[in-house]
Amino acid sequence: MLHDIMPGTEEILNKGMASGYIGFDPTADSLHVGHLTQIMTLIHFQRAGHKPFALVGGATGMVGDPSGKSQERNLLSENVLQHNLQSVQKQLENFLDFNTSANSAQMVNNYDWFKNFTFLDFIRDVGKHLTVNYMMAKDSVKKRLEGDTGMSFTEFTYQLVQGYDFYYLWKNQNCILQMGGSDQWGNIVTGTELVRRKGKGEAFALTTQLIKKADGTKFGKTESGAVWLDAKRTSPYQFYQFWLNTSDMDAKSYIRIFTLFDKETIEAIEAEQDAAPHLRTIQKALAKDITIRVHGEAEFLKAIKSTEFFFGSIGIEFLSELNNEEIITLFSGVPNFTIEKADLDAGLTATELLAGKTSVFPSKSEAKKIMQGGGASINRDKINTPDDVITSDKLINNKYLVAQKGKKNYFLIVAE
Repeated sequence: MLHDIMPGTEEILNKGMASGYIGFDPTADSLHVGHLTQIMTLIHFQRAGHKPFALVGGATGMVGDPSGKSQERNLLSENVLQHNLQSVQKQLENFLDFNTSANSAQMVNNYDWFKNFTFLDFIRDVGKHLTVNYMMAKDSVKKRLEGDTGMSFTEFTYQLVQGYDFYYLWKNQNCILQMGGSDQWGNIVTGTELVRRKGKGEAFALTTQLIKKADGTKFGKTESGAVWLDAKRTSPYQFYQFWLNTSDMDAKSYIRIFTLFDKETIEAIEAEQDAAPHLRTIQKALAKDITIRVHGEAEFLKAIKSTEFFFGSIGIEFLSELNNEEIITLFSGVPNFTIEKADLDAGLTATELLAGKTSVFPSKSEAKKIMQGGGASINRDKINTPDDVITSDKLINNKYLVAQKGKKNYFLIVAE
């Protein structure tokens, strides 16, 4: 996981319990899998006997993206920001131990120390210690790579704010280490420099590698967007499927980063995978571990059943265990059709249902041909003839029908 570490960091950590922090932007009311690397960093930090601080950027969240380039970090109102803060804090509490002994995790919000900090105070107490020339030189390589040789006043101030966060936690919480992704190195060393110049002290930096897929694409993104930790944004089934569908090469990397399995366990899982690659042992172990830690064992078991449902290994009765939202989510990746419930109350022939009221089949002639060959079903019951009558008695949860064309082509019919 490690990318870079400031000289002296390892030595100071080996001396005894130390305090360190990682910052999280409250740009949404949920964290996503892209945050998991830093969450895992804090978990390892605490397991090693150190005290982790999770800084939620209430003040910096009000700034948005200082470069103005990101649509994901827009300026937030105070009400939205407070909602996001509470949600993110609740999620972090699922991973870190906030009720242990001396090294209990602690949540901090930089809004608490910036809300009464005037602009003049900021320039006097912070700005004078880090010159524009220093900030430009520190950032020049990154800027040149991006084809931009300048730094806006907002970006300059934003880095000073992040640097002051480190200084504040160093001074008030004895926080000697800031951790983050490798793209945060510049912001972190701004803090260590402020500690040195303003506080006449010493602070340290540690960064992790940015996680990418083996094919070079961004980790944590799917065709439908980010994979969130909140079940309302990404269902436990979708979350489980994200990890289950990981490539073999990525899975070998991710199981080392995102689980707490020891070396021997991981190597044993890999040996099973090498012996029978088609069983996808690594992906299953990875998906199980992360899904349980994020959503709990009950939701993991439901995700397993959902997966097995599409493979036909469990019956249609499983759907009665799900609520309406879960059924819609489960079938979000397959064609959905809506019909009038009154039509089903009166009864519809299979042909009219699947090729008239819906387009499960493109034409009634094709529907009849497939049905006569035994290739169509409703709620896993094979349709015997094109004239079989389907009524509302077959509705699941008084609302749904599951149609199949062959074994693998699923369709959800919603009666309203």
